[in-house]
Amino acid sequence: MNAQIIEKDGRPEWAVIPFEDYRCLLEIAEDSADLRAAREAVAAIAAGEELIPGELVQRLCDGENPLRVWREHRGISTAALALASGIDEAVILGLESGNLGLQADLQERLAAVLRIAADDLDTWSRE
Repeated sequence: MNAQIIEKDGRPEWAVIPFEDYRCLLEIAEDSADLRAAREAVAAIAAGEELIPGELVQRLCDGENPLRVWREHRGISTAALALASGIDEAVILGLESGNLGLQADLQERLAAVLRIAADDLDTWSRE
């Protein structure tokens, strides 16, 4: 690598390198960041982090009710979810249909049963 060193007060202050060398250094830095992220992902998976199937993500992105999507993903019936969370099954059906709003206390209880973060049950609209 050819570098021109520019000094200030007798000490190196700047290094000027050919643009192609600069681009090569950028690529190496990006590859290094990608490798670090991949290693972190492998470690998280080895530590038990759950992988979320693309189909589930797509359903959520398509605007489906997150309570229903997560419940179905976990293979839990509305009756079983009601029993495990202590919430009436009619309320769960109302939440899934969008006829009822999800209150924070119910959201926490349902999320705990579904083994997800409470905010994973938040609905949002695509724009």
